[in-house]
Amino acid sequence: MRFGNNHHDKLMEEDDETRGVLLKCLSLYSRGGGCKVCATTSDEFGEIAGKVYKPVCGAQDTSVGCFSYGVENFKKRHNKKKNLQLQEPLDNNNQMHVFLPDDILEMCLMRLPLTSLMNSRLVCKRWRALTTTARFMQMRRDGSYPSPWLFLFGTAKDSFFSGDIHAFDVSFNKWHKIEAEILKGRFSFSVTSVYDNIFIVGGRSSLGKMDRHSSKTHKGVLVLSPSTKSWHKVASMKYARSKPVVGVYEVNTNRLTIKSQHNHFLRTRTRVGGVSDVYEDPHRLSVRRLSRTSFDNQKSTKSKVNNHVKDRQRFLIIAAGGFGSWDEALDSCEIFDSSSNKWTEIQRLPIDFGPACSAVVCNGIFYVYSESDKLAAYDISHGYWVRVQWTPPPPRIHEYSPRLMSCDDQRLFMVSVSWCEGDGEIGRRNKAVRKLWEFDFEYLTWNEVCVHPDAPMDWNSVFVADKNLIFGVEMFKIFGQVLEFLTMCDVSDPKMNWVHLSKNQVARQMDVSSCAMKSMAVVHL
Repeated sequence: MRFGNNHHDKLMEEDDETRGVLLKCLSLYSRGGGCKVCATTSDEFGEIAGKVYKPVCGAQDTSVGCFSYGVENFKKRHNKKKNLQLQEPLDNNNQMHVFLPDDILEMCLMRLPLTSLMNSRLVCKRWRALTTTARFMQMRRDGSYPSPWLFLFGTAKDSFFSGDIHAFDVSFNKWHKIEAEILKGRFSFSVTSVYDNIFIVGGRSSLGKMDRHSSKTHKGVLVLSPSTKSWHKVASMKYARSKPVVGVYEVNTNRLTIKSQHNHFLRTRTRVGGVSDVYEDPHRLSVRRLSRTSFDNQKSTKSKVNNHVKDRQRFLIIAAGGFGSWDEALDSCEIFDSSSNKWTEIQRLPIDFGPACSAVVCNGIFYVYSESDKLAAYDISHGYWVRVQWTPPPPRIHEYSPRLMSCDDQRLFMVSVSWCEGDGEIGRRNKAVRKLWEFDFEYLTWNEVCVHPDAPMDWNSVFVADKNLIFGVEMFKIFGQVLEFLTMCDVSDPKMNWVHLSKNQVARQMDVSSCAMKSMAVVHL
């Protein structure tokens, strides 16, 4: 059967196509039968038709042309519709990516966790360019989107420091490994964090296995930017030193004014008490005078200031003590000013103070604790040292060095190890416990606030503070294997209970040298 109207023929053909029957072959079909070749049609064709037809007429060669044309035409139409349906959502998504403004993209990307943010930079050049600018990182910090990360340095394997850095994401409770070629063979350095950068100060290096006698002592300072996985250098210290105690002071330019100092002496007592050890002009090495000198030379040195430091808010890094090239204990101190990218020597540690073992900046004062249980404070604003007197000092086992921490830049804490006399029970053996102490600025005394749950197996345990949180890493060797515990204490909680964040996840393949040389910094990323 053939229609003269081509348009009507086409419409009928499309209508019958939904039922799986073509008009060109319509005379060969009935409810009880159809083309013999149609019985061998594909499952796809039969399913769409919804009915099964049986052959009732015609030989195979009489309907092959009709069937072939119909099936091929159907498949072309069916595949074309399927491709259009698949392409429509893809085209819509592409249009959204193309026309989405940069500021909207930034608002979305800045809310991602660091791991997801690093992966997003692999999507395209545009996303990488948006997420690596100083403006983007500043907006992310201002929005309080970064979460704390712990960076563990100084780990060794087979008595060689490979430079690997182990980073712990506190929010996701997961360790990550970072390879640092620049730190290979380097050990006994100190680390501190400033905003979202980590400063590696001093240290020693050796081409072979760790050997303190054949190693070189450094005075250089390296800076790691974990958010961009980049390294750069800042000005070197005046003296080469390993294991110095360091502290960071964020300068508020509104309070720290640059003005000339008259040659008059300040009072020898401050709000923390004590007697000054300065016997000459206390302003000779003060930060204010150094700031004025730096300001006068700022125009000549502006082009030399590193871009990574220049764009940040001004800060100071204080490095005190440590050990020199011949393993001699140092009492010299230096201050790094980010506005001038220079280190300047300041007043030395007080006389008979002893080797410095820990330091921190709290409320604008740089506190240093010595192995001889003495506490000294450096007034950053005025530039002189003060001995802090208290009675009596916290009892401790001298094999375990105390660690100072500052929470919220107002509360001063110390972790030390002391003997516990059998918990008051007669005949019970004494045991060593690690205690957390808080300093009372009014009465100049240390008050015990809580006890650490773990036995003090690590004599070089590391503790750092971040806002109201104190993190501690213990690493020790037992039964031929190096183990590690990562703990945390919230000092804003009245109970001040310690909790375990991680156990034995990164130290199994490390060398015992890692226990003695490790250091840690906390950064919000």
